[in-house]
Amino acid sequence: MKLAHFDAGSGQRVGVVKDAGIVDLQECGFEAHNILEVIEGGPDMLESIRVRTASAQPKVPISQIRLLAPIPRPGKYLAIGMNYRKHVEEAARLGIATAQHQVWFNKQTTCITGPFDPIEPGVTEALDYEVELGLVIGRRAKNVRPEDALQYVFGYFVANDVSARDWQRHSPTFTMGKSFDTHGPTGPWIVTADEIPDPQGLDLECRVNGEIRQHSNTSLMLHKIKDQIAYLSTAFTLEPADLIATGTPEGVGAGMDPPQFLKARDVVRCEVAGIGAIENVVAGA
Repeated sequence: MKLAHFDAGSGQRVGVVKDAGIVDLQECGFEAHNILEVIEGGPDMLESIRVRTASAQPKVPISQIRLLAPIPRPGKYLAIGMNYRKHVEEAARLGIATAQHQVWFNKQTTCITGPFDPIEPGVTEALDYEVELGLVIGRRAKNVRPEDALQYVFGYFVANDVSARDWQRHSPTFTMGKSFDTHGPTGPWIVTADEIPDPQGLDLECRVNGEIRQHSNTSLMLHKIKDQIAYLSTAFTLEPADLIATGTPEGVGAGMDPPQFLKARDVVRCEVAGIGAIENVVAGA
């Protein structure tokens, strides 16, 4: 099931994506005003939504609505760095040391924006893209074993970990360069975990102005999703609707020779097989 956060002109709503349209949950008798309320409703609410929308026909075409970030203000937005071997190699060429452990940083939640909203460069002179598989935590997770970890995933989405490479080097945590406003496009919706039984076999791709810059598969992650969740939950509690970006493959603009950073009016399309695509235009004259 695909759950979307959208605005059709009467305020923010939650719906189920079917074919080329959306079934509004409020029109099916649900009072959920955001996807967090669906997550907190647990498996029973999710099953009720499935049953009550199964025969419903979408009244709202996707082409006539604005899709919003599925989770606009999570408690945490965490991202792992250097999680594909070839990306580690291109980072090493840029002087970034190879880590011995999982490398994590925060993306401040104010960076989150919609799947088709513009990217504002801000003050950076080194704007970059990173296609990633994102996931949403579905229930409280603490000291989770790797073999149980996927049970804590509510669903998956497409993420672009937009990066200000010059500001990323201002501090060792990366957070400054990863958290500019609008530098967290997410969406286009959440695909519930039951529809993706194996998240470690998905193609992912990033195009800039139609040119393929990144193309890989989540099977090539150095640290699998189950190990990411186990590692994080050993240190602190993951909570419902927390977001995790699971890493980007090689092909980022900073790693090209010469570097190819984003500029005004560039169109960045990030896609993950089985989920969908997001597309954002870099703002500017």
